[in-house]
Amino acid sequence: MSDLVAASGTVHWIGTGLSTGSGLARLCDTAERVRVWHRTEERAAEALDRLGLTDRAAPRAYTLDALTAELAPGDVVVSMLPAPEHAGILAACVAREAHFACSSYVSDAVLDQVPAALDAGIVVLTEAGLDPGIDHLFAHSLVARARDAIGDGTAATYRLTSYCGGIPAVPNDFRYRFSWAPLGVLNALRSPARYIEDGAETTAGRPWEATRPHVVDGETFEVYPNRDSLPFVEQYGMPPAWKPSTFVRGTLRLDGWLRAWDAVFEELKGGDDARIAALARELAATYPTTDTDRDRVVLAVSLDVLGPAGQAWSGGYLLDLVGDAEESAMARCVSRTLALGVGHVLDGSLPPGLNRAAETAARSEEWLRELALDGVEFTLRVDT
Repeated sequence: MSDLVAASGTVHWIGTGLSTGSGLARLCDTAERVRVWHRTEERAAEALDRLGLTDRAAPRAYTLDALTAELAPGDVVVSMLPAPEHAGILAACVAREAHFACSSYVSDAVLDQVPAALDAGIVVLTEAGLDPGIDHLFAHSLVARARDAIGDGTAATYRLTSYCGGIPAVPNDFRYRFSWAPLGVLNALRSPARYIEDGAETTAGRPWEATRPHVVDGETFEVYPNRDSLPFVEQYGMPPAWKPSTFVRGTLRLDGWLRAWDAVFEELKGGDDARIAALARELAATYPTTDTDRDRVVLAVSLDVLGPAGQAWSGGYLLDLVGDAEESAMARCVSRTLALGVGHVLDGSLPPGLNRAAETAARSEEWLRELALDGVEFTLRVDT
């Protein structure tokens, strides 16, 4: 492993889609130079104007070659592009000794390049948005608190659930409006989900078929498992002596969503990639989050632990935010969390190699304090 490459103070922010919000403005406050990349320089300038950042960041026309040509050692590249684009960008970062950050899950293609990034002394920051991102912070904090109360060596059983969703603040008949890429929403539903239920590993080939009611702060939602929850048992530091009765990370939707999406599910069962891509465009046009709509983000993470002698610990975090005329709740949560992480790349406090949001309880508490100060509000409940 090489020594950490010192940050140069320059941040390259690629893409200005639905998840780009005030986090970019925060970086304009903390970084020495910010360059915003879009399909054309004109589109980048328009995005900066929309965000009120015209004089605070420089617009650029994005191609990977154009970005690579401008990279210098210690620069930080923030990718808001779809996850399949990240591997190519990271390769350029490794070659130019620039740090890399995104809010997406770690792909195999990115993971394959981590050893080279480590050798180059650069940070690869991933899963630093809302979900994944803030959900990791909540989980690490809860697990640490429960371990202090119950003890690592106690043969306890536990139940951990983590559900997150971007939903319309004012419900519509479809029970949803798209606050991030529609194709990503549909493809997530096409991917099998693996989780633990009743103490056993369970797989849902069609995640929506595992939808169930879930009450959060007195309000009933619908939730279903998403992706593969099992690796997070170790990532969240669950003590080996504790046995899970339930461990699931999933998606939250408004009550009535399952019925409202019947026609979509029929398409997902039989549609090929081309048809699903077309369906995504149709749904985006029919159910967008417009300038007059307000989105809502709900993230609820809960942990309940029961020891053999009846000792119990229960806790949970709840984030429930509604967007406003300045910014959507989704953009606020994703971009401010990512900007916080990039700030720690700039100040040299993250080590070289792979970093998923904050991977320790101590760092999670630090990030949570910083997010609260930055206007991302949430509540903690602890019952002992």
